[in-house]
Amino acid sequence: MLPRPGPLRSLSAVTLINTLGNGLWMTVNALYLTRVAGLSAGEVGLGLTVAGAACMVASAPMGYLADRRGPRGTQIAFFAALAVLTLGMLVVHSFGTLVLVATLTAIADAGQRGAHGAIIAQAIPTGERVHARAFLRSVSNVGISVGAALAGIALAIDTPLAYRLTVVGNALSFAAAALMAIRLPVVPPVPKVAGPRLIALRDRPFLTLVALDGLMSMHFDILNIVLPLWIVARTDAPRWLVSVLMLVNTSMVVALQVRAARGTEDLAGAARAARGAGRLIAAACLVFLATAGPPGWVASLLLILGCLIHVIGELRHSAAGWGISFGLAPKQAQGQYQATFSMGMQLGRMLAPAVLVWLALHLGRIGWVAMAVLFTVVSAAVPPVVALATRRRHGSSQPVDDGTGELIPAGGH
Repeated sequence: MLPRPGPLRSLSAVTLINTLGNGLWMTVNALYLTRVAGLSAGEVGLGLTVAGAACMVASAPMGYLADRRGPRGTQIAFFAALAVLTLGMLVVHSFGTLVLVATLTAIADAGQRGAHGAIIAQAIPTGERVHARAFLRSVSNVGISVGAALAGIALAIDTPLAYRLTVVGNALSFAAAALMAIRLPVVPPVPKVAGPRLIALRDRPFLTLVALDGLMSMHFDILNIVLPLWIVARTDAPRWLVSVLMLVNTSMVVALQVRAARGTEDLAGAARAARGAGRLIAAACLVFLATAGPPGWVASLLLILGCLIHVIGELRHSAAGWGISFGLAPKQAQGQYQATFSMGMQLGRMLAPAVLVWLALHLGRIGWVAMAVLFTVVSAAVPPVVALATRRRHGSSQPVDDGTGELIPAGGH
């Protein structure tokens, strides 16, 4: 399970340390901000939404910065900034300070993420990039799980000091990640070229794929937000099943993400995987709608079945996104293209709580059907848009595989 010595091993160490701190903070942030910082739930939600929007807007410029300044040094600098900014949460006691600290933290996080993508793109051989991203996602889930387990100690103690120590632990993880990132390979900065700087934001087919990926990415919150509410409000399944479903998901991501990424190294394979992922997630939605009404044990089995189908779709969707984002990015702009593609995920996670909860909890079974249709239609649009983007990048002199195994003529369909 340990990568051979080289860039991937160093990246894995940095990722493990960073995500361990993320797991600490993700588990307790809502309780810390409401019970220790004294904010209302509405203030916390609005403040974190503003920070998320800032992160999304800053993604492409931060990716450009990583390309121009060199991704390793950029990531080290932003990790160091995050170590300081995270400690700022200790002095948050009003909505204004929350917005300020959370926004600056989100912008710095966008910077380190853009640098992270650029390092993978430049330091890992082309044919191994998707495998590397898959391996690192497995590592991320291990780190988040360990961090969440450590946060459980603070939750059990349930004192302001215990919660503050999780903030300090998160800050220390950023400092440790900065030190560990020194071992990453030095990737030279990309020379400045004539023309517009943020070319990713002018690449319309690529931006269309970013939007499609954003809509698809809403499915990640089915497990985190929608199902817990659905289980309590609409099914007879036991509440503790929520923990079981989370365990099933994280375990399968750790065990199967690398295997699920096979075949997505080229654009046509990635496009097919995206379409298949949408169909799997749609099937899971139809299973979930059937859990309202049956006895608790039947509902529980259906929920586990739906979770298994969903996580396979999740694995394929993630791998497809990596194949598409790496495959369509120009060599001189990998940082900004990876950062721009991540905007889709951020947009989807911002939309998902309101949209998916409304569909499931207010419309019930019809809402689950609407979700299934949404994911099917969005994923079906990916292969032709990938083909269009490929023609734009390589010119219109040769036919392109549209992800179905058929070739699209240079002039179009």
